[in-house]
Amino acid sequence: MNDPTRKRINRRTAWLALGLGLWSCLIILRLVQLQVLEHGRYKTEVLEQSRNKLPIRPQRGTIFDRQGKILARSLPVQSIFLTPAPDGPTSAEVAKVEALKDILGLGLPELKSIQKRIERKEHFIYLKRRILPETAEKIAGLGLPGVSSHSETKRFYPNGRSAAHVLGGVNIDEQGQAGVEFAYNAVLQGRPGQSLVLRDAKRRKYRLETLQESEPGQDITLTLDETIQYIAEKELEKAVQSTRAAWGTVIISHPASGEILAMASAPTYDPNDYPPHEPGVGRSRAFQYNFEPGSTFKIVTAAAALENGVVGPAETFDCRENSLDIPGHDIRDVKPFGQLTFSEVFIYSSNIGAIRVGNRIGETALRRMIQSFGFGQRTGLDLPGEEKGIYRPSAFWNRRTLPSVSIGYEISVTPLQILQAVNTVANRGLRVRPHIIKTGNNPGEVRRESPPDEQRVLSSETADKLAAILERAVEEGTGQEARIEGFQVAGKTGTAQKYDLEQGRYSLDRHLASFAGFFPVESPALSMIIVLDEPQGLYYGGQVAAPVFQRIGRQVLRYMKIYPRFQPGRRVITAQMSPGGKP
Repeated sequence: MNDPTRKRINRRTAWLALGLGLWSCLIILRLVQLQVLEHGRYKTEVLEQSRNKLPIRPQRGTIFDRQGKILARSLPVQSIFLTPAPDGPTSAEVAKVEALKDILGLGLPELKSIQKRIERKEHFIYLKRRILPETAEKIAGLGLPGVSSHSETKRFYPNGRSAAHVLGGVNIDEQGQAGVEFAYNAVLQGRPGQSLVLRDAKRRKYRLETLQESEPGQDITLTLDETIQYIAEKELEKAVQSTRAAWGTVIISHPASGEILAMASAPTYDPNDYPPHEPGVGRSRAFQYNFEPGSTFKIVTAAAALENGVVGPAETFDCRENSLDIPGHDIRDVKPFGQLTFSEVFIYSSNIGAIRVGNRIGETALRRMIQSFGFGQRTGLDLPGEEKGIYRPSAFWNRRTLPSVSIGYEISVTPLQILQAVNTVANRGLRVRPHIIKTGNNPGEVRRESPPDEQRVLSSETADKLAAILERAVEEGTGQEARIEGFQVAGKTGTAQKYDLEQGRYSLDRHLASFAGFFPVESPALSMIIVLDEPQGLYYGGQVAAPVFQRIGRQVLRYMKIYPRFQPGRRVITAQMSPGGKP
């Protein structure tokens, strides 16, 4: 080989070696970039394409009534999700969603939302949460790549609308939004876990690993009785429909313990479809609504007079005129009553007589009694959103306030506060905090913020005298429609005119009717309040609310196996409760 040829070969070899060297450098630099500089980013992308971390929702605790019947529980369901191909066309992923829209019942807004998420190249997209297992099996049978499911739970309320305002409701993630579900969410929800889903190159699931086990929530038992709740709701609905009232509420309790056995409001909603579609329906009228009570508040006026000794047992009051002028108002009775004894003033619910008694008591003593009964403050009920009423401080009282408050105006209360006052009389002067949680995980943490469970408001002698007056109010006064044959019933009617803000005066045709009482008088087993807002036609509490009290009372007594026991010389006496009948 001559020298020119050798030089040409060496030159070519040198260029080839240089090219190979440069190529090797580029490969090395690329490997450094992939394995060192951008190792973390590419590793994350690979892992995101091949695996998904999914939360393991814990089993939410079950809510029971006092008899152990299920009021709310969570059951296993499936949730469908999509893991789009990272480099595939969005049209292919959208086509999968279109193929499932009828099966999943996806509406146009849901489809648009999912499409936007696909276009944003999100790695995990829920298509439908909490569907029935059979629907999930049908979707799995289609074998669509990237479409999978995982197990969750869904909250079910087997009794539908029953006790809706007590139970409340949950959102899509089973977080409590109202009622017991909200107040005790931390107890009921448990602790979530986490799982890892591994996928192959075609995004098919080949392994599921549990990274952290979930801890189920704890169960809670309420003081409610499912059957008593049903009776209360049934009769309340009938009353609202028959009177064409705007709304109504019923609360039934055991006076001595303060346990709420039933709490119903109408209209109501189905917690299985939470939140309610109609505005305001989710609000419980039993403890989340303030109103001027009218004559049921005369219980406080009578208690103040007796406790402070400002009236004699046989003292009479002049009620011959059926109207009385006070600054800015003309107070009327339904008719001229003539001379009424102190007891008769409250038996026949004379406004004029109650005002004269209130003037005798005086502002200071009456205000002290109102505060002792707990008005103007929350009762401490273990449910969220309780109103405390509206009670004006003494600095805002004027010449009209004392006579108005004496008959239940210029003060706003909740139905639960009136029931607590009735329970105070039934308990011979002891005010007991109402509650709805019977057992649960450390419920004391909530109750420590509440008032003490028992407070002395009246002497036992005063309470007994007042109970006797309220018994006569049912036997011979305005509450006769509340009588229950075979039992001594004590109670008070209320008919309040509603204030018309537009007219700046009390309305002549809009009323709020109520009745509150307890029975049997000598050994109270049950107490109850009925409130109907703006009944049409008949509107007096004794006409529309007292009959509801009677119908519910008779059925509940029968259910609880509480029977009358007769004694010679008396029409009725205390009830005899069968074993197991006591709340």
